[in-house]
Amino acid sequence: MHDDRALIEARLKRVLDERVRPAVYPAHVPLDVAVWHAPGEPVPVAEGLAAEHTPVRVGDRWGAPWGTSWFRVTGTVPPRWAGRTVEALLDLGFDENMPGFQCEGLVYRPDGSPVKGLNPRNQWVRIGSPVTGGERVELHVEAASNPVILDYHPFLPTELGDRDTAGDEPQYRLARMDLAVFDETVWHLVMDLEVLGELMPELPADGARRHTVLRAVARALDAIDLQDVNGTADAARACLREVLSSPAEPTAHRISAVGHAHIDSAWLWPLRETVRKVARTTANMTALLEDEPDFVYAMSQAQQYAWIKEHRPEVYAKVKKAVAEGRFVPTGGMWVESDTNMPGSEAMARQFVHGKRFFLDEFGVENEEAWLPDTFGFAAGLPQIIKAAGTKWLLTQKISWSRTNVFPHHTFHWEGIDGTRIFTHFPPVDTYNCSMQGKEIAHAARNFKDKGVARHSLAPTGWGDGGGGTTREMVAKAARMRDLEGSARVEWETPAAFFAKAEAEYRHAPVWMGELYLELHRATLTSQARTKQGNRRSEHLLYEAELWAATAAVRTGSRYPYEELDRLWKTVLLHQFHDILPGSSIAWVHREAEATYARVARELGGIVDAAQRALAGDAGSGGTVVFNAAPHARGGVPAAGAAPRPVVQGATTVSDRVGGGYVLDNGLLRVEVDARGLVVSAYDVAAGRETIAPGRAGNLLQLHPDFPNMWDAWDVDAFYRDTVTDLTEAEAVGPVAGADGCVRVVRRFGSSRVEQRLTLPAGAGRLEIDTEVDWHETEKFLKLAFPLDVHADRYASETQFGHLYRPTHTNTSWDAARFEACNHRFLHVGEPGWGVALVTDSTYGHDVARTVREEDRGTTTTVRASLLRAPRFPDPRTDQGTHRFRHALVPGARVVDAVREGYRVNLPERLVPGDARVAPLVAVDDAAVVVTAVKLADDASGDVVVRLYESLGGRARARLRAGFEVGEVVRCDLLERPLGAPESAVADGEVPLSLRPFELVTLRLTRRRAAD
Repeated sequence: MHDDRALIEARLKRVLDERVRPAVYPAHVPLDVAVWHAPGEPVPVAEGLAAEHTPVRVGDRWGAPWGTSWFRVTGTVPPRWAGRTVEALLDLGFDENMPGFQCEGLVYRPDGSPVKGLNPRNQWVRIGSPVTGGERVELHVEAASNPVILDYHPFLPTELGDRDTAGDEPQYRLARMDLAVFDETVWHLVMDLEVLGELMPELPADGARRHTVLRAVARALDAIDLQDVNGTADAARACLREVLSSPAEPTAHRISAVGHAHIDSAWLWPLRETVRKVARTTANMTALLEDEPDFVYAMSQAQQYAWIKEHRPEVYAKVKKAVAEGRFVPTGGMWVESDTNMPGSEAMARQFVHGKRFFLDEFGVENEEAWLPDTFGFAAGLPQIIKAAGTKWLLTQKISWSRTNVFPHHTFHWEGIDGTRIFTHFPPVDTYNCSMQGKEIAHAARNFKDKGVARHSLAPTGWGDGGGGTTREMVAKAARMRDLEGSARVEWETPAAFFAKAEAEYRHAPVWMGELYLELHRATLTSQARTKQGNRRSEHLLYEAELWAATAAVRTGSRYPYEELDRLWKTVLLHQFHDILPGSSIAWVHREAEATYARVARELGGIVDAAQRALAGDAGSGGTVVFNAAPHARGGVPAAGAAPRPVVQGATTVSDRVGGGYVLDNGLLRVEVDARGLVVSAYDVAAGRETIAPGRAGNLLQLHPDFPNMWDAWDVDAFYRDTVTDLTEAEAVGPVAGADGCVRVVRRFGSSRVEQRLTLPAGAGRLEIDTEVDWHETEKFLKLAFPLDVHADRYASETQFGHLYRPTHTNTSWDAARFEACNHRFLHVGEPGWGVALVTDSTYGHDVARTVREEDRGTTTTVRASLLRAPRFPDPRTDQGTHRFRHALVPGARVVDAVREGYRVNLPERLVPGDARVAPLVAVDDAAVVVTAVKLADDASGDVVVRLYESLGGRARARLRAGFEVGEVVRCDLLERPLGAPESAVADGEVPLSLRPFELVTLRLTRRRAAD
């Protein structure tokens, strides 16, 4: 029987390829084609339709990289085709790769109304069913000649990733422009044979079902007259009817198919092209919904809906209609499918605020599932944020890409750092681009790790990444597998319907606690440093702009910039998309991101400046007011307040060091910098404790080769650590004239230069390290290392609304796989009673390792911040040029000190001419409770919204004092909607707070008016 199966499968393949599939279109005539190549960027539809076109022929080359060509195709349906179904076949020169990674098109009628998108798996446009014959056909195609960037192997550097370097050589040849008869019977025969042909190899070799299917397929092939496929297709289908109608076993796995097209908001294409990708895909999906009554389509990312609304209102009208019918489903509730490791606390919250609010405002829809199929791992603080947004479920697929350990569940409860649990599903189909192939469905059923206690899984179905969506072929295959013996049962359902069923059947699902770490793509924490710095600085500028604008509005009656802040938040949130912030997009994307962040900084700086000028008092007084946006008081200035510049107490001395170098001493910390510019001692005077491990040196720049096995911008493989060069040669080491307590270090290596300033501020227990790198290396990885004399088996790493602990050891394969991880503002390594923090203003990637010293059996815990990489794909000049990083080493730090110092380095004081004292709008009396947002409510009511969290992982009792007359205080969700009755214990503007470990709380404070 094995030989019979092999023979039948080989026969089936040839008959399908050479006879049956070609017979789907048994007659065709050519269309006339003319083209206009738009100069520069895409033009409005009306301009493309009205332009003067030039005749072209099939076979002609077209399409400079990133160009747009408007094709006009015209023809007449032959009278002899009357009564038949006719389609236009428009092949722009597609290859066999997935849609979305090459040329694409959107078809319009002469009046400018959109019809559908064109891609390699969707080349047809229905003309009529049936036609009367003689119809005049005119279609217009807005064709994008997006170059092929990704060919998977090899990952070769390419200049095609930027319009400025891609050249103008035509990329494609027109392949087919025809009118053709569509034989629906033959098309259905193809679907029948494909489903059964794909099912056969998945069935048990010795089972009766495989024999039955084999014989039925053989009989169908016998029934086909290869010289008259169209005339014998119905007879062939009859041979398959019985096996296709045999029902699935009652215990069969159940798959909820969700129509889907994961569209990266930018990746191997710029943002402007994604606008058109979304229009093409949604045009196809709304058309498919009209043709297929059982089909359900889900689309995430509110930003993409907003793009269609703005740029393709005709497509958006169809989307709104389909949403109202409940079959086009807004899902995810986020502005974009963002990275979740690197966005800060507030930014992660605002992803849900802006996403869910858009869906509510536009569609009246509040979905309850977070939808992140392709995000590169999930931070441990995320469950609480999801729940605080009014969401209760999470879907992702990417964890199946992990390369070391297989995740033990597909359906489970995910518990975050605060104890919040979110019901979570990883589709066992192991792809977010399911195409309804039999092997995919069989794999989902076999692979499902929770079988025996659960039997529902989800399959996101449709071409994605670059768009395309679900095809009519996928819908047809799903219909045949709805109740088919030997297959899982497939049914089109919304994500919410799936989750409701899955949760109901699996009440006692297992629990996974802590981060969902992806054992792959670790280098995305470092690639494209300018993009990451732009994000970090934008997040803190947004916090400052809201804080000072709200303070000025309450104190002085200044206008609060609602519209500006809304727009700027959305811009920053867009750039947190999981191929922009992680640094894995083409050069064009990151070049634009850098310019965008600069504009955002200028505009937010203007908002901050205007608010602070309104608050600072008399600018002509000759005085200076210090504004402190940080959530902790410093130097006599209150948190989130301002005061005249205080007098700095103490001083730092710089003296020569025996053996070369310098000693910096401020009475709290004594730092020795040797002649190499390395920190060989950082002595905590009060604790009588040395920070740097014996015989080792900190502030050590280390350079590794960096050539991963795959995914250059995404990956760093563990073997990179096998080779390291310590950059110990210094060109110059010396004190900086006019800068107290500062030593300058200059190094050169390869084609690059580093200049550092090591500063010990007066009265501070921290060493500040300002590093400027003029980077011109390729395929190298630069680290900044601090070997610490600390015995610790774990370390703390800041994440959203708290921190998590990771091991410093490699006891298990799970521990060893975390050789590069994410932090936000701080890392902390400690022993009971004493620890060390490393804080940063812009880096995320890091590693921490421990070694035991043979000479004294002590432990060295080495903390390394990842600074720069130099991958060549997809951007061949990643991070070339000048970068500046700010870190601080804080000996003797507790976690509460690490939290404070992390905010300090990211929210520097601002000096403004004036003489005023500005009391904070809100103040909290417990350093463990950190305020992350002070703003006016989004509904323009004038209410003040405050978000805060417990930062140390313990219980906290605190009092929040408002600096204005308060009417009532109510706890809210992230969307500022009340969660219950107003707080009853408010007195004299004070609110008592009791917080659980890492709990985040949003409070809405109503301002009492004079008439109250």
